Amino acid sequence: MATEREKMQAGQMYCCVDEELDGLRQQTYTAVHRHNTMSPRERGDIAPELRALFGKAGEGIRLEAPFHCVYGYNLYLETRVYMNVGCVILDTAPVRIGTGTMLGPGVHIYCAEHSKDAVERAAGLEIAKPVTVGANVWIGGGAILLPGITVGDNAIIGAGSVVTRDVSAGATVVGNPARPIGSA
Repeated sequence: MATEREKMQAGQMYCCVDEELDGLRQQTYTAVHRHNTMSPRERGDIAPELRALFGKAGEGIRLEAPFHCVYGYNLYLETRVYMNVGCVILDTAPVRIGTGTMLGPGVHIYCAEHSKDAVERAAGLEIAKPVTVGANVWIGGGAILLPGITVGDNAIIGAGSVVTRDVSAGATVVGNPARPIGSA
């Protein structure tokens, strides 16, 4: 029988209220706290404890504090990724962010999609869907990317947009839900 973590990683419905997942989250929260409380003199790109958790942490990345993620090991950041203050990544599935991509303040990326059935939802059942963001993407402040989204290279997502479907390479999208407004 698969553990809840194994089901989560396999993209199956799993229960997020689980001892093993709680332990992993606690380890990550400790590393996130360390990153968020570093003094300005210590601050380089990210706290070593947090960098060690990431699936990939390329050179020249910068995560402004406060920053929050759930597991860390599902984050794959290429080189020169920049996240402004208040970014939140709920990485229950892999989140891949390409080289040179910039996230404005308060950008949220969600991978968990809760069950649509009220009884299952109350029991903590959800499914994890990956999010992929290409290279040289600009995501404006306060934007939200929902589970399962892919954003192509060189795309622009306007501030405050809610991205509910894939964004083509080079497209500019704005609004809730985000819609194309013309070429970049």
